[in-house]
Amino acid sequence: MTDVRHATRDQVAYITLDRPDALNALTPAMRDRVVELLAEASADPAVRAVVLTGTGRGFCAGADLRAGAGTGERLTGDVARVLRLGAQRLIAAVLDCEKPVLAAVNGTAAGIGAHLAFACDLVLAAESARFIEVFVRRGLVPDGGGAYLLPRLIGPRRAKELMFFGDALPAAEAERLGLVNRVVPDAELEKTSHTWAARLALGPTRSLALTKHLVNTSLDGDRASAFAAESWAQEINMTTRDAQEGLRAFVERREPDFRGR
Repeated sequence: MTDVRHATRDQVAYITLDRPDALNALTPAMRDRVVELLAEASADPAVRAVVLTGTGRGFCAGADLRAGAGTGERLTGDVARVLRLGAQRLIAAVLDCEKPVLAAVNGTAAGIGAHLAFACDLVLAAESARFIEVFVRRGLVPDGGGAYLLPRLIGPRRAKELMFFGDALPAAEAERLGLVNRVVPDAELEKTSHTWAARLALGPTRSLALTKHLVNTSLDGDRASAFAAESWAQEINMTTRDAQEGLRAFVERREPDFRGR
């Protein structure tokens, strides 16, 4: 798969969409490869953080509708099945990855490309980046978890504004709304993403995984369920080597040496 590049350096898995002539529009093969790489990173103890980015002027311009178009008869249930096994599976792979996933948005992020960024745990954006809920322009309903992600990030009214009008959202405005953690000059995006990823890779990996799970599920249940989940996360985490090291380091007044275990 030449349209998705992958490399692991310093305990960070870098996943790069590499189809710049099409603004990294996702083909089914690219989508499936990203899902596969995220699953591998999640299960690999040697990987402690993931960076997702693109080449050229676009982070990801959405799904390549031409690549996914079929000429045969469409039966009731076909569209739902394609979405469940395609766009929704991609977003779930990001949300369920047990390592922190950082999006480095280098340009246009539209449709499923925007949702791919929003599903990440942290989002860095170049000043030239923009986010577009492009579905309404095509007469489509947002997919890839957009109607799930956006209201949780910015509230239902702002989500509807973006989805109803389909206007391009500049990086600075996305940061103001809380969709982006930090906007940086284009020339500094790669360096900043490497710096953030390195910090994540030095952290207590299992603690971060449990924290990610608690935050991602916090808006889907009631307080009692959230408190119960928090208690069990603490119980599980206290069995890890990093938690014990963190407490020892505090008592001994030194910096902890986390190993991701």
